[in-house]
Amino acid sequence: MTVLDDRALNRATLARQLLLERAERPALEVIDHLVGLQAQEPLEPYVGLWSRVAGFAPAELVGLMEERTVVRTHLQRRTIHLLTAADTLALRSLFQPMLVQRMYGTLKRVLPGVDLDELTAAGRPHFHAEPLRSSDVARRVAERWPEIKVRDLGDALTSLVELVQVPPRGIWGNGGAPAASTTIEAWLGRAPDPEPADAGELVLRYLRAYGPATSADVRSWSGLAGLPAVIKEVRPQLRTFRDARGRELLDVPDGPLPDPDTPAPPRFLPAFDNAVLGYDDRTRIIDVEHRNLSVAGARLLLVDGRVAATWTSSADGVTVHPLRPLTPAERDEVEQEGVELTAFLADGTPGKVQFE
Repeated sequence: MTVLDDRALNRATLARQLLLERAERPALEVIDHLVGLQAQEPLEPYVGLWSRVAGFAPAELVGLMEERTVVRTHLQRRTIHLLTAADTLALRSLFQPMLVQRMYGTLKRVLPGVDLDELTAAGRPHFHAEPLRSSDVARRVAERWPEIKVRDLGDALTSLVELVQVPPRGIWGNGGAPAASTTIEAWLGRAPDPEPADAGELVLRYLRAYGPATSADVRSWSGLAGLPAVIKEVRPQLRTFRDARGRELLDVPDGPLPDPDTPAPPRFLPAFDNAVLGYDDRTRIIDVEHRNLSVAGARLLLVDGRVAATWTSSADGVTVHPLRPLTPAERDEVEQEGVELTAFLADGTPGKVQFE
């Protein structure tokens, strides 16, 4: 069986994540291809799309959100993702049991005596009638459970009720907008498909955008249980490899596998980017000693395809914080990409790129 080392996996990941070469595709197609962008930080997906889509401008995503073609909702791993409306309707029923299970696993001890069905039934009409913050709905129903903290009732409701966060949350220039939510049905005109989507097709979509990958990677990305049986079912449609440690890698037959020596340009990634968080084993793109940065909300910079720095932004421009020494040639490439990023962040006015 062919062995793919970390560099080969790195280049495959970059290609499928559209980070090796920017795509000449609409942002909607890219969001669909990636099966969503992680988006708990409301404005970070704009940078994720800028790094992937040639000529991307914030107005494109703003339009998609205001037209309700793209929405913000809980899905993979019970985290907020930016998803197409079509995927939101198709996938929510597949993910709903996991969302409730993860929520209850976290909150069970602080929800004594709370019947989840009763809480869902009490909260849903309020969200359906108008966009509201979860804490506001929790206060409206709190008299039924006077011993439970409003905060915990609100947290539970975000998983129990099928919700989307509505604009201006996530709209460029409105980073501080409150997280008001309404039901998927109210926002999109119909409820999510009642029958769970084909989990096998979801695995294939994951591999097209993230593969080759292990079954543990699929589970870590999705948060879903029962995947061994699903993978067994789709295995005839897959090709397999081994990684450098001998683990089986699953892949779709036509997934690109670029030459490991393919040059990889610098890429500025937003906080919680899919290219890093989409795996159980992230060593294909980030060193083990820096793994915690990927879950701490740091914005990461790829140099030669791997995380080599973090970055921050301000009114003056972008500051790069290297995690390893950068060669003069690498600094020049990073600076060039960084100047373009500053112009994107400042709506066309280039700023400075500094190295800490």
